[in-house]
Amino acid sequence: MAEHVPPAEHPAYPVGLRLAGRRVVVIGGGQVAQRRLPALVAAGADVTLISPSATPSVEAMAESGEITWTRRRYQDGDIADAWYALVATSDPDANNRASEEAERTKTWCVRSDDADAATAWTPATGRSDGVTVAVLTGRDPRRSAAVRDAIVEGLRDGTLAAPHHRSRAPFVALVGGGPGDPDLITVRGRRLLAEADVVIADRLGPRDLLDELPPHVEVIDAAKIPYGRFMAQEAINNALIEHAKAGKAVVRLKGGDPYVFGRGMEEAQALAEAGIPCTVVPGISSSISVPSAAGIPVTHRGVAHEFTVVSGHVAPDDPRSLVDWKSLARLRGTLVILMGVDKIGAIAQALVAHGKAPDTPLALVQEGTTAAQRRVDATLATVAETVKAQDVRPPAVIVIGDVVTVGPHK
Repeated sequence: MAEHVPPAEHPAYPVGLRLAGRRVVVIGGGQVAQRRLPALVAAGADVTLISPSATPSVEAMAESGEITWTRRRYQDGDIADAWYALVATSDPDANNRASEEAERTKTWCVRSDDADAATAWTPATGRSDGVTVAVLTGRDPRRSAAVRDAIVEGLRDGTLAAPHHRSRAPFVALVGGGPGDPDLITVRGRRLLAEADVVIADRLGPRDLLDELPPHVEVIDAAKIPYGRFMAQEAINNALIEHAKAGKAVVRLKGGDPYVFGRGMEEAQALAEAGIPCTVVPGISSSISVPSAAGIPVTHRGVAHEFTVVSGHVAPDDPRSLVDWKSLARLRGTLVILMGVDKIGAIAQALVAHGKAPDTPLALVQEGTTAAQRRVDATLATVAETVKAQDVRPPAVIVIGDVVTVGPHK
């Protein structure tokens, strides 16, 4: 018989346990259990917790029926018929006895207090797009976590190439790219962008991300699609449909959020009419993120209990306007206006005419979240001349209300 060699002498053998429907015993209901239980539950394990007490989060899992909780200390025989055990109490004697039982019953056992006495180690794990990454570096858990994080981040943002070798179905995704800073796109949006064959991009999308795309990806500037007899939006819809029907993975990269003044629903409807499903990936809206980047909270205790987002691309006196400016002037909260730089004089005049104080503070944040960001402050009474004097140009988010004076001026 081969001599038993301590774990330190050999590297661990990595394996993925399929625990769905199989008995798993966790000894101890503290912080270690709180961290490990969600993954065991997600794996479908039949989890029994043995512990006289538990953290509130673990207790909530028991109350919801995700795990079975036996409220007492460990007793010999508790690990019987288990496929896997996690021993994590603050009692060294209980840990030793449970570990010894696991050894007798040939149950793989992790110990939080003594890795050398364990028969299994928990790797640093992470997940991205159906891939589970598990890293073991022996006795250096911080290094394991760092390697895990680097791999998962690379998979998520597309910097680590991991192509699908099975034939991938084409897709169309309407992706909100956020306010401009490429770091503010969602993880899911960045991953889909990395998988695209064709990207139809808006001018206000995070342009820096386009430089990261592989050479084979066709990047189409939505502003330069030949319109011919079509309206601009109709031409964009047709381009999405054409590339999708050609079997391509298509990403429509939009600034902010697709459904916040982004005509995303028009594109989704056009795709649906053509029988093409699409995925909508929400984005961080500039209506909140740009004021935040400039040090302005859209709500603040004791100052504003609501904020209203309005499109300013149509002047208040234009018959096409759908905005009730009279009602907005009576609100006490924050008013955020998008696409309103060239109409801000008329907007301010309408708000004052309907009762808003002329000295109401206002800020214009141009190119928010980018290196070119700048903030210009004014009031409703002075904003028209300030915009002209300071040469404020789109894109800019306009914030009206007392919250403008709350935060530090950035």
